[in-house]
Amino acid sequence: MKKTVFLAYLALLLAFLPYLLRTGRAAGEEAAKPGPTAAAVSAQEPSPIPAGPPSAASVRVLINGAVEEMDMQGYLTGVLAAEMPADFQPEALKAQAVAARTYALYCAAAGKHGDADVCTDFNCCQAWQDDAALREKWGADYDAHLQKLRRAVDETAGQYLSYEGQPVFAAFHSSSAGATEDCGQVWNPRPYLVSVSSPESAETVPGYVSELVCAPLDFRDVLLSACPEADFSAAPENWLGAVQRDESGRVAEITLGGQPFRGTELRSLFSLRSTSFALEYTDGHFVFTVTGSGHGVGMSQYGANVMAAQGADYREILAHYYPGTALVQ
Repeated sequence: MKKTVFLAYLALLLAFLPYLLRTGRAAGEEAAKPGPTAAAVSAQEPSPIPAGPPSAASVRVLINGAVEEMDMQGYLTGVLAAEMPADFQPEALKAQAVAARTYALYCAAAGKHGDADVCTDFNCCQAWQDDAALREKWGADYDAHLQKLRRAVDETAGQYLSYEGQPVFAAFHSSSAGATEDCGQVWNPRPYLVSVSSPESAETVPGYVSELVCAPLDFRDVLLSACPEADFSAAPENWLGAVQRDESGRVAEITLGGQPFRGTELRSLFSLRSTSFALEYTDGHFVFTVTGSGHGVGMSQYGANVMAAQGADYREILAHYYPGTALVQ
């Protein structure tokens, strides 16, 4: 009898062994994927959990540790007010409304905040401002600005970007330097987040070019904190090595003190506005000259505004910055 039971258990184990091996291998491959880099200073990339068709009627928002359920349209008005200037072109505001709705749905599918769908920390999800903050910020223009943003949200009600039936990771940033960044340079690659042209310039973006000046000792100490193996025993003018740029023109990697540093790492270490920078040693100092602002992935907000001013509607703007996605409702 015992022998018969043993043989039955053995047969059952052998039957399920291939499935168990496949499951373990798939989990290991997923765990081996690189996560968000330390250089991400706006929305981080969550990993989505496939779900059925999303509901865009309401959203659960994490605010100062508490979860508040909001009407999606009202929530998006607060996001739009926090993420994009109210004096932008109406079609740019509509594009931002769709991107923000899409991102909220994406985060809801990912389940990154437990009982909440999304939070109001722009370093994690996307920014949001309540009515009191908007009244203080806009003053006498409150009514006009609020009406304009509500119109952008209402005229795109329920619309979001989809890829293979799911809401996309609708990343956006302030301004690019002629081209957006491929998502694979910052987070995991996405087929709809590739480098595309972007039309903003110094004439259309306030503070488009910024500069950071570092004394040699400060420059050295910051780099050594991240890479103790770097060698700065030579004269400062010899610390700079080869620079490699990616397809968008941003710094992919640069050799400093004989060691490679990723552009995203330097952006984080020196709090640079973007990885589109030039670095030189001049007049006894290291000087970063930086163009644009943000991680560069997805829609450029200032680029969208220029496209709108040139006659593009929000559908064309979204199709340009998120190629291969479908605008659905």
